Amino acid sequence: MSDKYDCLKLENQLCFPLYACSKSVTRRYRPFLEPYDLTYTQYITMMVLWEEKEINVKCLGERLKLDSGTLTPLLKKLEAKNYISRHRALNDERNLIIKLTPDGEALKDEMLKVPEQMSKCMPLTEEEAAELYRLLDKLMEGTKEEA
Repeated sequence: MSDKYDCLKLENQLCFPLYACSKSVTRRYRPFLEPYDLTYTQYITMMVLWEEKEINVKCLGERLKLDSGTLTPLLKKLEAKNYISRHRALNDERNLIIKLTPDGEALKDEMLKVPEQMSKCMPLTEEEAAELYRLLDKLMEGTKEEA
């Protein structure tokens, strides 16, 4: 017989293993990123910039699912490390452009070993990892907030 409070048990919450796993995986990145003085959030920001080379803050925030209050201090730190530069768009002063610097581009080669190191920490096959990514992406799409 089902208890009306079963829905309030931690073991019945999908959000809890997602939360705990996210914290655990992010923590596993730390020893691989510390030698480069990067946080996980700075690392994923650099990943987008290695792809795009130049992007405005709004698009960067959308890609990373981060708000400007989180991005601004993060970008200032990356700029202080000379990995990025920030400048206003000539055609619209409200539009802040982030650009990868030569030092930021050079860091890309150093970071090639991070995904390899992390894959050793993940007890999933390539197929399982791809399926998990697909399911998490589906979940994110279904839980998007209306703008």
